[in-house]
Amino acid sequence: MPDKNRTATGVLGGIAGLVGLSAVAGLLVTATVTPAIAVSGAAASSAITMFDNMPSYLEIDDLMQQSEIYAKQSDGVDVLLARFYDQNRLPVTYEQIAPVMYDAILSSEDPRYYEHGGVDLIGTTRALLSNVQGGQTQGGSSISQQYVKNVLVQKCEKEAPTQEELLACWDEATQSSGVEGYQRKLQEMRYAIALEQRYSKNDVLLGYLNIANFGGTTYGIGAAAQYYFSVNASDLTLSQAATLAGMVQNPNTYRIDKPERETNGAADGYALTTDRRNYVLGRMLAEGKITQEQYDAAKAEVITPAINPTEQGCQQAGGAAYFCDFVRTIVLNDVAFGETPEDRSAALRRGGLKIYTTLDIDLQSAAEAAISIVPATHPNLDLGATGVQLEVGTGRVLAMVQNRKYTQDADQSAADASYTSINYNTRYVNGGSTGFSPGSTYKLFTLLNWLEHGHSVNEVINGRQRNFTVMTDCDGGTQRVASGEIKNFEGVGGYSGTPMKFTADSLNTGFMAMSEKVSVCDTNKIADRMGVETADGYQLFIGNVDNPQNSPNTPYNMLGPQNVAPIDMAAAYSTIASNGIYCPPKAIDAVFNSDGEALPLPDTTCNQVLDPSVASTAAFALAGVINGGSAASSRIGDGVPVFGKTGIHEQQHTWMDGSSTKVTTVVWVGNVKGNVRLDRNSANGYSLWRLRHSIWPDMQGAANAKYGGDAFAKADSNLTRQVQIDLPNVVGQPVDQAVATLEAAGFSVSVGDAVDSTQAAGIVERQDPGAGRVSGGTTVTISPSNGEGVAVPNVVGMNRQQAIDSIRGTFGRNPAETCVVKAGATGPGVVTAVNPGVGTVVNRNAQLAITYERDTCS
Repeated sequence: MPDKNRTATGVLGGIAGLVGLSAVAGLLVTATVTPAIAVSGAAASSAITMFDNMPSYLEIDDLMQQSEIYAKQSDGVDVLLARFYDQNRLPVTYEQIAPVMYDAILSSEDPRYYEHGGVDLIGTTRALLSNVQGGQTQGGSSISQQYVKNVLVQKCEKEAPTQEELLACWDEATQSSGVEGYQRKLQEMRYAIALEQRYSKNDVLLGYLNIANFGGTTYGIGAAAQYYFSVNASDLTLSQAATLAGMVQNPNTYRIDKPERETNGAADGYALTTDRRNYVLGRMLAEGKITQEQYDAAKAEVITPAINPTEQGCQQAGGAAYFCDFVRTIVLNDVAFGETPEDRSAALRRGGLKIYTTLDIDLQSAAEAAISIVPATHPNLDLGATGVQLEVGTGRVLAMVQNRKYTQDADQSAADASYTSINYNTRYVNGGSTGFSPGSTYKLFTLLNWLEHGHSVNEVINGRQRNFTVMTDCDGGTQRVASGEIKNFEGVGGYSGTPMKFTADSLNTGFMAMSEKVSVCDTNKIADRMGVETADGYQLFIGNVDNPQNSPNTPYNMLGPQNVAPIDMAAAYSTIASNGIYCPPKAIDAVFNSDGEALPLPDTTCNQVLDPSVASTAAFALAGVINGGSAASSRIGDGVPVFGKTGIHEQQHTWMDGSSTKVTTVVWVGNVKGNVRLDRNSANGYSLWRLRHSIWPDMQGAANAKYGGDAFAKADSNLTRQVQIDLPNVVGQPVDQAVATLEAAGFSVSVGDAVDSTQAAGIVERQDPGAGRVSGGTTVTISPSNGEGVAVPNVVGMNRQQAIDSIRGTFGRNPAETCVVKAGATGPGVVTAVNPGVGTVVNRNAQLAITYERDTCS
């Protein structure tokens, strides 16, 4: 810009610069560019020595390029999800630029480009004279020099750690006044001369057109042509080329994407840019690059922008925006993309990365349709919903959805609750929330703990509502849970049963009973082993006493009150489906740099964390949840084997987790914030707590249709064995005591009809089966006394009358009689039998019968 306030000192200083440094420049340029001209004298020699001592080698870094994230369609075509950049640049080859663009830029910026050796002596001298005389500051720079300056500016933008250092670096690279300006100019010349000794003219020209700024964040002729005119650089017209060539001198003044500006806007026909374009056209005419007719036609054209914004950010990805954001956070967090946060951010926004992800477009589309039944907002609560799918055996994330729309604009999310930047599927470090309580889906880890301790899923234990003494510590410590503190869903009573049945019914008291035999500490450790931690990054058990944020072990842990991320639960359930192999969630398949070279990926190594026998038996138990258990509402019915588990935490969070052998699906619906009961609210005709059973089958069904699924590995015979246990003898106990004794031993009890007994009414007379070793799961039937039983007296051997008197005295009636003739018998007859038999307990109103012998019966 013009220097309007030059002082006498400034003028003298400028003259000194012209006489001194300009003389040096002139001599050196002459000597270096046109060696045929003799240069002699001490001054020239000294100047050349000074020039030669300046650095000559300029390292040309890779261009700052936009990074792109892709997903693959079923037909193998890569689909762009999003791009990120500090500089919107589309590098092009020499052949991809219209010749008219070369003519325009050279005619206006460096008409002698192919004649000089990097520095245009005539242009430089003219610029120095103009600057020192107080006229408009002129660059006088060749294309090579301008390229050098752009390279230096880009270095500043890449390497300056702070905004202040960036500005200082930029000033140093572009200083145009005073002694520092002349020195910079000389250094620029030195670099330009050396540059042309290493690269061809065409290469330097192409480099300049790919690096130059064209206003705002638009860099390079490829992006400029697309942005301002919606055409490729190869298709630029004469007028368009002249317009873009004119921009490079003052890009932000001449840009034509600001129609609202009073000056150089749509209202004045982009007057400044039009004048500059016409200047370029005039230079092209003067240089013989165009005819008068072409000049007149192009000058008559009205500049008509066809702005084609190059959107950046994950909002480009539509319904897959949260998956895109997950990928973005991986790049920003993982050392595979740079040692420091600054390095990783630079790689994403400047590195020209091509990131090919794991997303399955088909499953993603199905998931978006499935989640759409959950409204983005709800009048009564802060309602959230997510769905995430992983490929079994690899951890590849195939789909990721939620009920709200993605934005990184805080103002937008503050104004419209249907938008959020928070990814409810992921951990906090990956742009997620602090997690949600998984409820009964966390019972998976108690089941695994049970199996790892060698217990069978068919072992019978007392899962009735009662006082529990739960093992919480890995060293055997216990905590007491009083009766009534643990309740079952919808008021269901507990029962004595097996973990197989407890799992199918999601019986809280049953799992509490299991935790009396296997510690909650070990349960939490298994969750940790399978990649589950709190969503804000802490372990679910005290594994590190130096970190007080790690959760203590409490009896209630096995019911899933901790806040975890859905993607972690998906990885855990996928571990069961893959026979105990845990694979960390993986979102990136391949990454290439701007040169097309493959880069290392984040470490997502899969490991065997469960014995296959444990995993297969857990899958067997979880299959019962779908087939008639608490997840029956999510049954798909397509013939593909699946298992699953439901979860509800205090009617505030609901889950449905499950898998085939190919794809795992986890769905959460609940309160983002707050504690509103879901069972008292509805949306789209569904009670909110049931929405999971509409979303999960659609998502898993789409996966089954595309990927299929095999039968799960056979459950381990030892872990499904029928367990023999001791059946106590309760005969002689009051009924209530007998029932309690049997239930405490893990048996179900059936109280039969009262039977005749000599014992008092309500005392157990008999049990079936009797005491001893029996199979677990046996139901014991007990029969109480009615108090009406009498033992049949022993009247055998008595004479007839004595027996009749004895029976009448006990039962109040004479017995029936049968006489049998026996020769030689004497007297009234001897009783030989009584029916029922002697000692038989019968009702006191029973009719007895005797048999006696006489010599004659009449």
